[in-house]
Amino acid sequence: MILTDRRALMRMMGSAGLAAGLPFPAFAQQPEPRNLLAVPSFPDHPFKLGIASGDPASDGFVIWTRLAPLPFEPHGGMDLKPVAVGWEVAEDERFTGVVAKGTALAHPELAHSVHVEVAGLRPDRPYWYRFRVGSEQSAVGRSRTMPMPGARVDRVRFVAAGCQHYEQGHFTAWRRIAEEPVDFVFHYGDYIYEGADRGPGQFKVNGRSYDPVRRHIGTEIYTLDDYRRRHALYRSDADLQAAHAALPFWMSFDDHEIDNNWASDFDQDGTPAEVFAFRRALAMQAYYEHMPLRRSSIPQGSHMRMFRAAQYGDLLNAFILDTRQYRSDQSYGDKIMPLGPEVYSPYRTMMGDAQEQWLFDGLTASKSRWNLIAHQVMVMNLMQRDEAATTTEKTYAMDQWPGYMHSRRRLLDHIDTHCPGNVVNVTGDAHRHYAGDLVQDNGDGKVISSEFLATSITSGADGQGDQDGYSRQVRTDNAFLKATTDQRGYVLCDVGRDVWTADLKVLDRVTVPDGKLSTYARFAIERGKPGLHSA
Repeated sequence: MILTDRRALMRMMGSAGLAAGLPFPAFAQQPEPRNLLAVPSFPDHPFKLGIASGDPASDGFVIWTRLAPLPFEPHGGMDLKPVAVGWEVAEDERFTGVVAKGTALAHPELAHSVHVEVAGLRPDRPYWYRFRVGSEQSAVGRSRTMPMPGARVDRVRFVAAGCQHYEQGHFTAWRRIAEEPVDFVFHYGDYIYEGADRGPGQFKVNGRSYDPVRRHIGTEIYTLDDYRRRHALYRSDADLQAAHAALPFWMSFDDHEIDNNWASDFDQDGTPAEVFAFRRALAMQAYYEHMPLRRSSIPQGSHMRMFRAAQYGDLLNAFILDTRQYRSDQSYGDKIMPLGPEVYSPYRTMMGDAQEQWLFDGLTASKSRWNLIAHQVMVMNLMQRDEAATTTEKTYAMDQWPGYMHSRRRLLDHIDTHCPGNVVNVTGDAHRHYAGDLVQDNGDGKVISSEFLATSITSGADGQGDQDGYSRQVRTDNAFLKATTDQRGYVLCDVGRDVWTADLKVLDRVTVPDGKLSTYARFAIERGKPGLHSA
């Protein structure tokens, strides 16, 4: 049995397998396993968790699925044997022009997930793909290859989205994203939430009470089976499946894929590092099993390589960061605190030395008209005041870049020195839209870059809009902040050769299905002129 087509096999063996430094020859042609399930049959449709594509290149992309006919039962309802899964890629959605096909093995060790690295395709065009196993066939997905590096590109459009709490709203935003004519999606993280089922009672967000729209299964998740079941629960959502089937994703994780506000070897509960490493390893395995990631991201114990770059012709270089695995533990108990001496320590880091050097080298060498830094948490040095407090002291979130001021200063210094006027930061995590400019905390107010922080898909439920006390306070006290609103949605970026435009998309409600989508605000950045202005 040939496990992949010849073009993909040669590329994989020649570049990805050895260059990634993997501990095993993952891409070599392998004999049919002795325990292969030769004639697979299933108690129900095996593609219930949908299909997806991701990590696009100029000659291909990853296509993903997981066989799980009974997603919430042990092993997803699968026999614990490898299963051969056929795949096809075509130039049209009717598959009259199949250009690549092969067979991949769905291994029980990886929850019968399949990650096919398709190669040998033409650049900068759409393709359609599907899977088949036994007599069953998946839905048809659509992906897209990137332009060739250096090729002239006049326009790239993408969406940034994340923070999708299953209990707090319907995933309507993903349905709307599926309908957007964009080139890719950047998922900044919090794909799942690790918390226990809240039960039938109401929950509170920012002082407002909501009934859970739907419920988690079980308690807080710790085991591999727990994480697999939680991913399967989220993956079963039809709106999320529609977005994955429509567009290629650049995936990134934040904290809730493992545990709230974890940082490197530390969780929020004081668990010994050597014990937390077990939980992190299990969570990362389940994450890989459910995402359209390349084999270079296969977890090695409790770590996985997630920072990577993508070049869209001569128009855009995208740097996808990992601000969880390599950071120092949060200062001052991870509370909203004044900027004390600890946050300025040169021994504290947000990215780690190796990732920081990789980013700085990439930015310095970039010849693209624009550079995108796509990461998880806010870069803006946002001052907050507690309305209930008797003091007016300035406080900041220690989990965000202000809690790592030495790293923040180095990042902005490097942008200012090596690529002024063409770097845009796109982030998430904070459950509301923010748009603002980036200035040094110890500088003269000079605008160095700008940031669009995408609000959540559902986390925070319907929200309060832009006239709550917090919104008024942060707009008043932070001159660099141009807009914020506590509503759900996503950011849509439209990048041209000279102007970068971003729409802050919002839904009126997520606690009911099919909420109404609108544009809360639109901003533009002119290349060579750092700073946001209304568009």
